[in-house]
Amino acid sequence: MQQFEVSEILWDSWGVPHIYARNEVELFHALGWAQAKSHGNLILMLYGQARGRASEYWGTDYVDTDRYVRTMGIPRRAGEWYEAQSDQMRTYLNAFADGINGYIQAYPDEVPEFLKVVLPVSAVDILAHVQRVIHFFFVVNPNQIATLSQGEQMAGSNAWAINAPEHSASQKAMLLANPHQPWFDLFLWYEAQLTMPSLSAYGAALVGWPTLGIAFNDYLGWTVTVNPTKGADFYELSLRDGGYEWNDQIRAFEVESQTLKIKQEDGSLQEEPLVVVQSVHGPVVSQTETKAIALRVVGLDRPHLLEQMWEMINARNLSQFEASLQQLQLPLFNFLYADTEGQIFYLFNALVPVRSKSSQDQGDWDYWQKLIPGNTSDTLWTEYHSYEDLPRVVNPACGWLQNTNDSPWTVTFPTLLKPENYPLYIAPSNLGKMPHNILRPQRSIRKLLNSDTMSFDDMVAFMFSSRLELADRILDGLIASVKTHGSELGMQAVKVLESWDRHANADSCGTVLFIQWVEKMGLDNIFATPWQSDLPLETPCDLIDPVFATAVLEEVAADIQSRYGTLDVAWGEVVRLRIGNQDLPGSGAGSIFGSFQVVDIMPVDEKNFQAFGGNSFMMAIEFTNPIRAEALAIYGNATQPHSPHVGDQLQLYVQGQLRPVWRTPAAIADHLKLREILDISSGLFMQANG
Repeated sequence: MQQFEVSEILWDSWGVPHIYARNEVELFHALGWAQAKSHGNLILMLYGQARGRASEYWGTDYVDTDRYVRTMGIPRRAGEWYEAQSDQMRTYLNAFADGINGYIQAYPDEVPEFLKVVLPVSAVDILAHVQRVIHFFFVVNPNQIATLSQGEQMAGSNAWAINAPEHSASQKAMLLANPHQPWFDLFLWYEAQLTMPSLSAYGAALVGWPTLGIAFNDYLGWTVTVNPTKGADFYELSLRDGGYEWNDQIRAFEVESQTLKIKQEDGSLQEEPLVVVQSVHGPVVSQTETKAIALRVVGLDRPHLLEQMWEMINARNLSQFEASLQQLQLPLFNFLYADTEGQIFYLFNALVPVRSKSSQDQGDWDYWQKLIPGNTSDTLWTEYHSYEDLPRVVNPACGWLQNTNDSPWTVTFPTLLKPENYPLYIAPSNLGKMPHNILRPQRSIRKLLNSDTMSFDDMVAFMFSSRLELADRILDGLIASVKTHGSELGMQAVKVLESWDRHANADSCGTVLFIQWVEKMGLDNIFATPWQSDLPLETPCDLIDPVFATAVLEEVAADIQSRYGTLDVAWGEVVRLRIGNQDLPGSGAGSIFGSFQVVDIMPVDEKNFQAFGGNSFMMAIEFTNPIRAEALAIYGNATQPHSPHVGDQLQLYVQGQLRPVWRTPAAIADHLKLREILDISSGLFMQANG
């Protein structure tokens, strides 16, 4: 076991910190320092919001954020979580916070004064931030609460685990990690290497987190995708006599009065009352004269998720990795795993409530998407399903596992997991239950089915594939319809679509026309044949109304001709990738179109669109000896305003390339830009030559 004389951070030319630490405490300290150097402004902003004091610090724009954070009880619960940590984990969290504080102490000019009001940050801030991210953005988010609906997920992912030797050209296991998330705020990934005498790990943590969320070490690796699990329920309460109906009686609410302090333009603080009302279910999030809606969220009683994640990165085989997962501290995420022994593994990880039923109509997936009667304990869940109850696959005969935010049943194909063997409410029962995320999983599955063996380079190339499954499904029918029913303008549109490559590459001409036609039609109004269980990869298909589809295409064509002066405008002229001082042509498309390469866009004016999310951190791993890995943080590994690493990797993304991961001392030395050594007496990292 190699020992280190000092703890140090070696910064490479992409702004990735390679941390070499003598022990765990100094490693966590170094990771906090590194994150503050790369994302200090953002971390202070996020921690300030997680305290529920952002409006006190920065004004009226943050009042709604503070109300949300406090109503959900995040600051109070974070303190309780800190007390529940083991002595060892508290020490690690304190060290991470000390690293953040130490960096800003050493480089005070790197952070603007208005953010320093958050200092010093603490381990409680870390836990509040983690809780806000996981439980109150991933499990349930403010938009879902505002609309009282499950709504659309705010993040997605692609993930593959390919087995050796059945499906891998090198006869070694491979792993594809490709989360799709917004390119800002609490969704950003931070790439780092963590090395101690007992550990050499590489991967990415969410900004402000002290543990890696997607990673590999010398033995194994894993990635995650957001899974369709129901971790939050809305209960409808009937109000009566100052309380609410409960088991044929009247139960009083728990009421807590708080005060928001809101910074005004003149710097003074204005106080505003905040009344937090709780039922037996959870916080009340909406109320009328006769009804109230209460929210119940899983996992708020599981404070050890960071300790579980630390154990995962220290695991050396599948048995140890599963032992970590069996703690069930994380309330969601599919896990896909591969290792040097050639094993692959999938887990539908979730805290799934054991849902009581008062009638035969209750208990299935669709039922729990609705408002739940909150007047009886029959509908109030209090326990979770065990690890043994969760869908799980190890080393399938097909040689691969995939998940693209679909239900667990299609992690292999033909399916090994059968929904009838699990509670009906655990996940949607088939692809047809997820109409806005059906085409990307089908494209992923078909690619793996049609590849007898796959090389590392093949896998990387497919990560950048923007071919639209939706176009392959309906474009021929649309073209035939226009030829029958269309006008001269329709025939001009057909000419563009016939020569189109059916991709959303930067130079693809026809993508703008097709995608704007789909959006004008509405995905729910396109298919004549819905998803069918006997044709699970071929349906939905066929145009429901060819005449109407033709008319819509001609309307869209006229609009495009007017706005751009041509029907065959290139996708990358209309869709731009803008990060820092970079402004580059876009490629990829939204998940609903069936592109494996995902980019989410928003309009910036009448002609142009800008990407705001999609592919974010990308990594491909081949468990050879030594391990081969390539990665890309699309937006760069920093957000500090003067960092050269804001957007510096975007050009590689546009070119369809990942970067080699540098893990060995020799490789790091060849690309070394800065060395910082920990001074034990001060707790600060000092710059060193060489």
